Amino acid sequence: MALIVPMAFTLALRLDALAPGRQELLGYTIGIGAVFSLLASPLTGILSDRTRSRWGRRRPFTVGGLILGLAATPIMAFASDPFTLTVGWVLCTVGWGTALGSIGNYQADRLPLHQRGKVSALTVLTMQVSPVAGILLIGLASKEAPWVFAIPSLVGAVCVASFIIFVKEPDTRGAVFPEPLSVLRLVRSFGFNPRKERDFAWTWLGRFVFFFGLSLTTSFSTFFYAQRLGIEVSMVASVLAVISAASVLSATLGSLGAGWLSDHWARRRPFIMAATVLFALGASVTAFADDLATLLAGTLLSSLGIAVFSAVGQALVLDVLPHRETQAGRFMAITSFSQKIPGALAPFAATLLLSLSTVGDAKNYTLLYLSSGVLALAGGLITVLAVRSVR
Repeated sequence: MALIVPMAFTLALRLDALAPGRQELLGYTIGIGAVFSLLASPLTGILSDRTRSRWGRRRPFTVGGLILGLAATPIMAFASDPFTLTVGWVLCTVGWGTALGSIGNYQADRLPLHQRGKVSALTVLTMQVSPVAGILLIGLASKEAPWVFAIPSLVGAVCVASFIIFVKEPDTRGAVFPEPLSVLRLVRSFGFNPRKERDFAWTWLGRFVFFFGLSLTTSFSTFFYAQRLGIEVSMVASVLAVISAASVLSATLGSLGAGWLSDHWARRRPFIMAATVLFALGASVTAFADDLATLLAGTLLSSLGIAVFSAVGQALVLDVLPHRETQAGRFMAITSFSQKIPGALAPFAATLLLSLSTVGDAKNYTLLYLSSGVLALAGGLITVLAVRSVR
C-alpha cells in the first residue's frame, strides 16, 4: 500500500496540483525513483546474504526500509515543486522497496516446493488488494495532500512492523563465509552466467519483457482515465476505486486459483502463457475503451492476467533459483532487475511514445496500451518456449 498507492494515484494528483498540464513529469518522477530502486535492490539483497546479527540476515533491512519509507512521507506530502516531490519519491521507493525485498528474501529462504505457488498467490493478492484499500481509505478520509500520502504509509508501517515483531529469524552472528566481500566481488555478484543458469536466465528475460509491457501504462492510468471519461484528474480517485474494487475479485480468483492449481498439478508454464494472453486481451479492450463499462471489462481481464502471471511467475522463479541455500538474496535481487529495470525504463519510453504520437491535444493512449499487450504476450512466449527444467 505504501509503495503502490503513490505510484497508482497520489503522485499524479500532487503533480497535477504543482504543475498542471505537465503530464510528462510523472514519467520522469516514476522513472527516476525506479532507477534508484534498481541500484539499491541488489545491494541490499547481496549484503543481507552476508549479514551477521542477533536478528538474522533479513530483518535489519526490513527495519531500515521501514524507517526510510516513513521519512519520505512528509517530503512528498509537503513538496512545493516537482523536484522535491521526486526526491521524496526516490526515498519512498528505495525504503519500502527494501522492506518488501527483504520479506521476499525470507520467503526464498524458507518456502518448500509444494507451498511456493500458494504463498506466492497470497503475496500477489495483497499487492492487488492493497492499492484498492489505499485509494478507498483516501477517498473516505481526505484528498488533502498530507493525508493522501500519510494514510497508505501509516498502514504500511503497521503491517511491516508486525512482520518484524512476530516473524522470527535465526541468529546469524556465528555465520562463516568462505570469502570476504570486496567491492569488486560485490559488483561481480550483480551478474551471473546465463549458460550455467539457463532456465533462470530465460525466466528472467520473460519477466523483463512482460513487466516492460505492464509498466508502460501503470504510471499514466490516472491521466488516461481522466481523458477517456472526460473528467478532472482530481475526480479519478472515485473511478479508480470502482475499477480497482471490481478487479479484486478477478485478482483473487487468478492468484489463488492459479497458485493452488500450479502446485497441485506441478506445472507452471501453461499458466504463464494463459496469463499473458489474458493481459494482452485486456490491454486491447482498454486501448479502445471510451466509457466506464468497457474500461472495467479491460481492467478485469488485465488484472486476471497480472494476478496469474505474478503468482505462478514468482513460484517459477523460486523453482529455478540457483544456489538457494547460500545466495538466495543475491539471485532474488537479480530477479528484481527483471521488474525494476522495466519500471525504470518504461515510464521514459511511455513518455516518448505519447509525445511522438500525440493527436491534436490528446495523448495517443491507444498505441500505448496496444504496445503494452504485445510486449506482455512476447514475455509469456519466451518463458513457455525456453524454460525446460520446470513443466
